[in-house]
Amino acid sequence: MIFYYIRIGLLGLRKQPVLSALMVLAIGVGVATAMTALTVMVRLGADPIPQRSERLYALAVDNWDPKRPWGETNGAPLAPDQLSYKDAAALLAAGKAERQAVMYRVSFTVQPEREDLRPFQAGVRATSPDFFPMFDVPFAFGGGWSVADDSARARSVVLSKAMNERLFGGENSVGKRIVLSDDYYTVVGVLGEWRPRPKFYDVTNGALNEPEMAYMPLSVALDKELLSDGNNNCYEAPGEGWANYLASECVWMQGWVELADADAAATYNAFLASYVAEQKAAGRAFARTPLTRAVALREWLDLRGVVPDDMRLFTILGFAFLLVCLLNAGTLLLAKFLRRSGEIGLRRAVGASKRALFAQYLTESAVVGLLGAVAGLLLTIGGLAGLRVLIPDSADETRLDVQMLLACVTIALVTSMLAGIYPAWRASNVAPAVQLKTN
Repeated sequence: MIFYYIRIGLLGLRKQPVLSALMVLAIGVGVATAMTALTVMVRLGADPIPQRSERLYALAVDNWDPKRPWGETNGAPLAPDQLSYKDAAALLAAGKAERQAVMYRVSFTVQPEREDLRPFQAGVRATSPDFFPMFDVPFAFGGGWSVADDSARARSVVLSKAMNERLFGGENSVGKRIVLSDDYYTVVGVLGEWRPRPKFYDVTNGALNEPEMAYMPLSVALDKELLSDGNNNCYEAPGEGWANYLASECVWMQGWVELADADAAATYNAFLASYVAEQKAAGRAFARTPLTRAVALREWLDLRGVVPDDMRLFTILGFAFLLVCLLNAGTLLLAKFLRRSGEIGLRRAVGASKRALFAQYLTESAVVGLLGAVAGLLLTIGGLAGLRVLIPDSADETRLDVQMLLACVTIALVTSMLAGIYPAWRASNVAPAVQLKTN
C-alpha cells in the first residue's frame, strides 16, 4: 500500500508542478540554511583528540594587570590565554604532572638543498619533548627528541608529513639535515597524517590554522632568542633586550599538562595555588588567584570561544528560518490538498476511510520532503563551498560527511511530515456529501 501512496503522491506533484516546486524549494532552502550552520558548529565543537581529551589540561596563570582582568566571560574575569616565560619555565621545571609541554610558534626561512626548490617561510613549533606522546602525535618515521637532547640544545627537528614530502619526496628523511635560516638541523622524526581540528593546543594563534610544518626543541629557540611568531601581549613595557623580555609579565607561550584523573587534577591545582602564593611572596601581583588553574580541554575550548557566540546565534536563526519554511510548506500543502476536495469526497463516498486518506496525504508530504531533502542537500553543499571560498582555512569545518548527510535527509523528511500532518488531517476530514452535492 505504501508504494501505491508514493505513486499517487508523485502523480499529485505532477498535476500541480508550480505549487509542488514551491513546497520543495521552501523545505530545501530551510534545510540548507539550518544544515550549513549546524555543520560548521558541530565541526568547531567536535572533540579534537577524543582518545585523550579527558587527560589534557591547559594552564591558565593569571599574572595580568592587577587593575583589570585580561578578559571576561559571562561577566566573570578570565585569565590570559597564554603564559609568561617565567611561569611557563617554572611550571615545566617543577614536573608535577604526568607529562607537561610548553611551547610557542616561531618562523624560519627554509633553504632547500634541492635546486628545483626555492627558499620559503615555514611556521615551526618550539616545544618540549612531551609534546608528541602527550598529544598522541603519530610518526611515520623516527620520533621526537629526548630530554637529554633538549637539555643539550641539540639542533633536532621533526618534520610534518607535508614538509617531508616537499623537501624529500615523502621518503624516510631521518638522519638528514635541513637548513632553517642560518643553521643546520638534523631530522629525528617525520609525522604521519596529523591535523587536529580545532588546533586545540594553540587556539590563541588560530584555532582553524594548519599545524606547523616542523617542530624543534624549546631550548634551542630560546637559546637563539627567537621571538614568537604568534600573539604577544603585555600590559606594561618589558624593557629592552631578550633578558628583560623573558623576565617580564608578557604572555606569549602555551602550556599543557596531562593528568590521569580528577584527583590528579585537584592535586595539580593545589600545587598551582602554592606556586601563586610563592610568587606573591616574591613580590608579583597575582591579584586574581582563583583564576590560576589547570583547565580541562573541552572547557578551555569553550572559554576561548572556539565556537563563537555568533556561530551559535547563526545556528539558532537557521533553525528558526527552517521553522518559517516549514509553516510556509504546510500552508502550501493545505492549499494543495483542499483543491482536491471533490476527489476526496468521491473517494470517501465509495468507501475510502479517513485513516487511508490521512496515510496517503502524509505519504505525499513525505515525498515532498524527500525531494526537499535533495534540494536542501544541493543547496547545503553550495553554501559550504561558499564558506570555503570566504574562509580558506575552513575546509574541514565545512565538510559534509555521511552523518551530516543523513541528518540533512532526516530533518527534511521529519519537517515535511510535520508540515503535512495538519493538511492531511484536514483533507481526510472533508465531508463527502457536501463535496458531491457541490460538484
